[in-house]
Amino acid sequence: MDLEALNKVAIAMVEPGKGILAADESFGTIGKRFASIDTENNEDNRRDWREMLFRTERAMKNHISGVILFDETLRQSGKDGTKLVDIIKSHDAIPGIKVDAGTTPLAGRPGETITQGLDGLRERLAEYYELGARFAKWRAVIEISHPDQYVGSTPTRGGIKANTHALGRYAALCQEANIVPIVEPEILMGGHHSVERCHEVTEKTLNSLFTELYEQGVALEGTILKPNMVVAGKKCAEQPSREEIAERTIKVLKDTVPAAVPGIAFLSGGQDNEEATRNLDMMNKVGGFPWKLTYSFGRALQQSALFAWQGKSENYAAAQQAFDHRAHMNGLASKGEWTQAEDDKVAA
Repeated sequence: MDLEALNKVAIAMVEPGKGILAADESFGTIGKRFASIDTENNEDNRRDWREMLFRTERAMKNHISGVILFDETLRQSGKDGTKLVDIIKSHDAIPGIKVDAGTTPLAGRPGETITQGLDGLRERLAEYYELGARFAKWRAVIEISHPDQYVGSTPTRGGIKANTHALGRYAALCQEANIVPIVEPEILMGGHHSVERCHEVTEKTLNSLFTELYEQGVALEGTILKPNMVVAGKKCAEQPSREEIAERTIKVLKDTVPAAVPGIAFLSGGQDNEEATRNLDMMNKVGGFPWKLTYSFGRALQQSALFAWQGKSENYAAAQQAFDHRAHMNGLASKGEWTQAEDDKVAA
């Protein structure tokens, strides 16, 4: 393990004003996105969509530090034969790779899941390094059960531990391969739970995660955390203000995340475009923490561009303009400089 090289990459991933583009949707997930714009989910369309994003020069150069890719995309070339990885590198952005194999029900824990993909991971990481990836991502999924469900409520301590243990093993294998691990324990936001319950579960999960990382010899200086923000479930009647979201999220992070971690890149978790941006901006306006706080967004960076594109080559420029605008807004939010007035402007 070359810790100096890992630390250098991790620091570059959270460079001020920049964040990470998550373009690692599985075939099924990107199929759902394409269905929303009545576009066929085939290899050419997947390549054209992602190439369009990667060729948005201003956004990529100024506001994207790295791109999380799907296995297919890491191996693809653009229409002119240039490898997509090389297009990303040409903007001084870092290629990364999703390495987990999705979730499956966790035995003995009804309602909970475990992420698969550890088998053969050492060999896959070696190949991914040769293909140009310098960081990786593994997502664990933690779901909070309905507040009225007292018997068999989730998550359980065992369910959390199983998922954070897998994250620790994955992270250790990444660093062995000189690849920076993004550790992503996501508390799903689709439920009925309160912001207080999300706070409690996020704290327990992050405490468990950093215990596992320590026990498995993971160097925190070469690691990036990708957590959820502390929010109420989408179906909860009482929704917190962005001030409360910022205060609670910062408190949880201060209570659980060592200062040695170079940066924290939040997932958007299904938040609307501007909602995710506003919440990130508020945290950076509050300040007072040792890590860089930035974004690792998928939908919140891509959705407006997807609707502008509509699967048609004649909409290429409009889609790039939409992507550039959202990347610019999140770049401002990563420095606490976002304003609603700026967001309301049409990208020039």
